[in-house]
Amino acid sequence: MSSPDFPEPPPSVPPTSIEACDAAVERLYAARDRWVATAIPTRLALLRRCAEDLQAAAADWVAAAARAKGHAPGSAGEGEEWLGGPMTTMRNVRLLIEALEAGGQPQPPGLERRADGQWVAEVFPANWKDRALFTGYTAEVWIEPGAEPTQGHIYREKAAGRTPEGKVSLVLGAGNQSSIGPMDVLYKLFVEDEVVVLKMNPVNEYVGPYIERAFKCLVDQDYLKVVYGGAEQGAYLCQHAKVHTIHITGSEKTHDAIIWGSDPKEQARRKAKGEPALDKPITSELGAVTPLIVVPGPWSDADIEFQARHAASMVVHNGSFNCNAAKVLVLPRQWSLRDRFLAALRAQLSKARARKAYYPGAQKRYEGFLEHYPHAEALGPRAEDVVPWTLIPDVPAEAGEYALTNEAFCGVLAVVDIDGGDAADFLSQAVPFCNDTVWGTLSCMMLVHPVTQREHAKAVDRAIADLRYGGIGVNVWAGLVYGLVVTTWGAFPGHPLEDIRSGRGSVHNTYLFDHPQKSVVKAPFRIKPTPPWFHDHGNLAELGRKLTDFEANPSWLAVPGVAVAALKG
Repeated sequence: MSSPDFPEPPPSVPPTSIEACDAAVERLYAARDRWVATAIPTRLALLRRCAEDLQAAAADWVAAAARAKGHAPGSAGEGEEWLGGPMTTMRNVRLLIEALEAGGQPQPPGLERRADGQWVAEVFPANWKDRALFTGYTAEVWIEPGAEPTQGHIYREKAAGRTPEGKVSLVLGAGNQSSIGPMDVLYKLFVEDEVVVLKMNPVNEYVGPYIERAFKCLVDQDYLKVVYGGAEQGAYLCQHAKVHTIHITGSEKTHDAIIWGSDPKEQARRKAKGEPALDKPITSELGAVTPLIVVPGPWSDADIEFQARHAASMVVHNGSFNCNAAKVLVLPRQWSLRDRFLAALRAQLSKARARKAYYPGAQKRYEGFLEHYPHAEALGPRAEDVVPWTLIPDVPAEAGEYALTNEAFCGVLAVVDIDGGDAADFLSQAVPFCNDTVWGTLSCMMLVHPVTQREHAKAVDRAIADLRYGGIGVNVWAGLVYGLVVTTWGAFPGHPLEDIRSGRGSVHNTYLFDHPQKSVVKAPFRIKPTPPWFHDHGNLAELGRKLTDFEANPSWLAVPGVAVAALKG
């Protein structure tokens, strides 16, 4: 059971020499205690400068990413790069500013305790801006059972006169979304109080210079260094005596090679004895086979069409090179509308624009699925640089099944049928199936009609509570759990290093909760206007630019421009 073992592409930026990597760590090491001692007013000044420089670098950043992924200027693909890069990073900067303006103790909009004693914090909407742009959406952070909803540990400690020793963190960024690396950097610096060496992933290292421009004030003061290269640089930095912690977004194979050794036999021996090859704290986000649960209900023809677009978009976005892309469609076998929904989904995937298979190894991974499922339905032509959107019907809901235990990281969607007479019965079987049979715990989605929610409120609430996923989207793609940033992003807690699966720890979390368990985002069943992650959005490039500018300077004056751009979608 695993996420892919990604091959390295040829470099687009000259690799950083080992000597230069060493020099970068030395400068960070020398600055680590100075960073810890940096007071909130100075940190706020740095964040505000980052926002200015990020806005100045954003257009070039997006242009570079769009070229690399084969998106034409002004296309929806370019819009995805705005949203998955500068916009989300800018939002993170702004929300950290708000958190530090509150002394590291930002007040959540709501806080309640469930009947079982678990705390749940409402984190969205927080103000008129949220309600104006995301009408009907809500988001919660659930706190670990038995823990209190405390916030901002490092800032509480300093206020009490306890200043820790500084640390250097190595961030191994992902190559699919360009906001992942810089946002992980922000979390390490401003939430965990560690200076950072960011090693760019070879897949998107071309973004590195723009990150350096955006975070120039942090680079200049030796709080951040960006380096380039592949396995040689990564291995050297992981082993560096003056690197204290590691954060990785990628594959659990890379994680295990770092912690347990590169040889499979050595890994097995060390895991059995509990003797890691590298004994450093490591946090990680390592992907998943992401399920989309369709709850039976009284869907109209318009509902079916909308949710088919929604489901297709969860596959198509970013060429399906997302760790939260829908990979397993969990359908109710006895639902009278099952076949109509599946036909509508086929139609949506058939007309979705083909994407460049830019991520290394995509064709090989696709071949692996075709070998296991020769009846797979390719819904478009295949080419040297194109993996067609592909449905795999009638996948058995069995432990160890290939499509349920291997993350495709290409445009494949497996279809699994689960028994259940009504919504409550279906959920009572679908939730354990996702928890126990589908690999990974990063995120999942559930589509549920409002009538069904009312009639089966307890069953739906129980399903959300029982799902062991770090991010849950109800009537919304889990990409929004990532993109809201007030929510947490990471695996469901509890994976040991010996069986890391989707990883451990979380990022984003701009309310600075000390003990988050998972985040839940809910949206209206029929979202209006067209959501920005929909594959057929008609104005995404303009909307992405407008949203980035809004996050940099949120005001009433900017809302009409964003609204008009959104309505053109």
